[in-house]
Amino acid sequence: MQHSRPIREKLVLCALLLGVMVVVLSASSFVGIYSYRKLVRALSCRAAELPRASELGGCVAGLRLAQARALSGEESRIAEWRDGLREAHVLLDHYRDVLDEGEIETMPFGDRSRERATVASIAACLGALTRLAADGDGQPMLSEAGPHLERLSSLTAELPTFLQDGLHDLSREVRSGYHTLIFTTSVAALAAATLLAAIAVVTYRWIFRPLRLLGHGSRRVAAGDFGYRIRLDTRDEMAELADALNDMTERFQEIRDDLDRQVQLRTREVIRSEQLASVGFLAAGVAHEINNPLASIAMCAESLEGRLGDPGADDGAAQVTRRYLELIQAEAFRCKGITEKLLDFSRLGEVRRQATALVPLVADVAEMLRHVGRFAGRTVDIAREQDALVMANPQEIKQVVLNLLVNALDSIDEQGRVRVEVRRGAGEGVLVVTDDGCGMTEEVLEHLFEPFFTRRRAGQGTGLGLSIVQRIVADHGGRIEATSPGPGQGATFRVRLPLAESSRAAGPLPRDAADRAA
Repeated sequence: MQHSRPIREKLVLCALLLGVMVVVLSASSFVGIYSYRKLVRALSCRAAELPRASELGGCVAGLRLAQARALSGEESRIAEWRDGLREAHVLLDHYRDVLDEGEIETMPFGDRSRERATVASIAACLGALTRLAADGDGQPMLSEAGPHLERLSSLTAELPTFLQDGLHDLSREVRSGYHTLIFTTSVAALAAATLLAAIAVVTYRWIFRPLRLLGHGSRRVAAGDFGYRIRLDTRDEMAELADALNDMTERFQEIRDDLDRQVQLRTREVIRSEQLASVGFLAAGVAHEINNPLASIAMCAESLEGRLGDPGADDGAAQVTRRYLELIQAEAFRCKGITEKLLDFSRLGEVRRQATALVPLVADVAEMLRHVGRFAGRTVDIAREQDALVMANPQEIKQVVLNLLVNALDSIDEQGRVRVEVRRGAGEGVLVVTDDGCGMTEEVLEHLFEPFFTRRRAGQGTGLGLSIVQRIVADHGGRIEATSPGPGQGATFRVRLPLAESSRAAGPLPRDAADRAA
């Protein structure tokens, strides 16, 4: 059995693929944005260092200028030099704070070790100058501070060069990061395009293609192509829907074929009923008109036979005459029997109906036929497991059973068998008579219930028996059906009659209750 994959799982898979695509694109974008942010932040921090370095360098330049003027004889410049020295300390502290704020090792050119070493050296020089300013005074002190100022000037001049070197390093690092980012973005875009193509393929195979096939199949079925079947291999709810549509179409096709068959059957029944009505009207008049002449013929033949005297004393001519008279009487009575059947066939009207159990009624008819000599050696089996109580006139239904059993027994050979069973259907009782006799062709089945149609093997019969049966069953609100696999394969007759209301409410009829109802 194929493993089922629900649509929900497929949609979850598509959502996961879409989520992966979004994550890949988002990651690529965030990497680029984060790199740009680090670069901007590094530049911002470095940009804050440059003014402080310039201020510190300008202050040191001012110290050297004040020293030179003081050494040239301007004593007032010594106080200015001392003030510049204090300002240099303040500016150095500010520069150190800027370095501390921008100290981020992961940031581009974030290494400030050289700047800190230089700041330490500057602080040492300023410390030495401060001690000189505290311990001495005048030109000797200024002369002794000269080397320190030279050192301090060279150190402050180095600070901007560190920034320039960092910018050159940054240029190379940014160029490398740019290529890496371009490659990463390309890979992410390619992965996203692949995922998008995969989503499109699976969406088409799992959703749009099945929907298209379902729509196409539904339109073909709606157009009347009931032999078309929808084939889906998705193994999900859509495949189950396709199977359900196929089952529904198959069932509908069976119902349509059955309805067509029933329409044809009912059409034939309507035509047959019209024919029977016409024949019945004609039969009633004919039977009424010829009954009296037939009675006169029979009586005259009987009277002539009586005038011939003692049968033992007859000569040859008298015996021939007697035989002809007997033949006239037999044929007259046979014609009278036919006219009585015609009258039965044409007789319409309401009859009294009552709840009638079918199995006991069938048993009575079978028992009566068991004593008929021409049916000797032939067996009638009655299934007594189930019975049905129908609303019917017992005498008329007995006539139906009698005709069916006589026809079945006439169609089988000696040692043949006829099986009778009663079933209960939806609101109806079904009497089934099956024989293993000569069977019937399609042509015979088509004309079987027409008046005067007969195909008995002995060439006898009037052809009115089954017509009368069909008329009785139809008058009871039922129907009769005949089937046969073919010549020599037997036949089956099914008589369907409405169940009695009590039988519908009570369910299966017990055997003793069925016997009492009969």
